[in-house]
Order: sequence, then C-alpha cells, then structure tokens
Amino acid sequence: MGVREEFDAWAADGRDKGMEARHWHTAKHALARMPVESGDVVLDLGCGSGYAGRALRETGAVARAYGLDGSPEMVGNARSYTDDPAIGYVGGDFNALPFTDDSIDHVWSMEAFYYAADPHRTLSEIRRILRPGGTFYCAVNFYEENVHSHQWQEFIDVEMTRWSREEYRAAFRDAGFHVAEQDTIPDREIDIPSEREFPTEEWDTREAMVERYREYGTLLTVGVVP
Repeated sequence: MGVREEFDAWAADGRDKGMEARHWHTAKHALARMPVESGDVVLDLGCGSGYAGRALRETGAVARAYGLDGSPEMVGNARSYTDDPAIGYVGGDFNALPFTDDSIDHVWSMEAFYYAADPHRTLSEIRRILRPGGTFYCAVNFYEENVHSHQWQEFIDVEMTRWSREEYRAAFRDAGFHVAEQDTIPDREIDIPSEREFPTEEWDTREAMVERYREYGTLLTVGVVP
C-alpha cells in the first residue's frame, strides 16, 4: 500500500482530526518559533487536516498558506475545514513539489517527513522552493532516539525513514541548509493515566508513557537557507 492509499483510508475514517488533536500539543510551540513576517508565504508539507496553515493565517502575518498532501482525501477534508481564500490545499509528491524556485518563505512539516520515498530528494526540493533566508521546520516523533517509536513501522504499510538527531542535521547540511536549531519539545498536555490503570492497550507501564511524552517528545530540526 502506498502513501495515497494509506492516508486516503485514514481521512475517510476521520483520523485526520485525531492526528490534529494529538499533534497540536507540541506543534503549537514549534509554530510559535517560526520567524513569520508580514506578507510571508508558508507551505505545510504533509498537511493532513490543514490545521497548521489555518493557525499561521490566524497570526495575521501570513499572506498565503499552502498545504500539500499525498492523499486526495486528506486534501479534500482540509479544504472543507476552512473558507479562507488565502489558504490553498493541493495534492502532490514530496519529491516534485509544485512550486517555483524561491517562491516560499517557510516550510512546515509535522509527522510527515519520514514518509518521503526519497527524503534526501525531498530536502533538495524544499531547498529549491525556499527563498534566501527561508526556513524549514521539521517536526517528527518517529526518530532513532525515541525508542518508543521504533515499533510504529509494524503498524503501517508505508515505508518510514527513522533517522537520528545527527542524521537529520547531516542531511539538512547536505541539502544546503544551515541547521539553526534542533531540540525536543515535550508533550506536557496529553493525559497520562494513574499507575493503577496500567497496562493499557498501548503501554505496559506508566513510566514508559511518561518517558515517551514528557522526555522524548517531538524532535524539531530547523534549517535555514543561506
């Protein structure tokens, strides 16, 4: 099963809104760091429900927001969630972005980059469409240091790329970015049940759940175009 088929099914089941609810806990902190200025154009890569573009438009600074997803069903859902004419959602391939050179100020991607069939090519494409001084904010929960994420590949048919922190930095640099920032953003808001409620369907111990959300959290790597 490819990316399109996998996430078309997710969108049809309403899982796009579920992902939005879970990701927002940490996404909002990363988005708040993005150096958006008046008139900027932003792309959300792997936009899902399109929440990031809507949030950035609400700041009043973003002139135009685009969301790109490999799933037509996700794109259709995202379009239905807003009537803002300055937000556009398109279907597309991460390795052949439908934007001209130097046309985007900032690219955001949350829990999507590791689905790229050729992540190095995707980074080159992002570098191509970004203007000088533009940024790529890449947020992932599936990464080498997060040992609790390693089993996720077993539950999804799409091949996923699991890089370490250093591998992200190296790949960004190879694509022509300066790595301006890299850290982890803990999820302080997700509800963690009391010890007596463990094990659960997903967790054997409360300690493991606390470690996953409170300590490992979301890995954010920020690249800047020279």
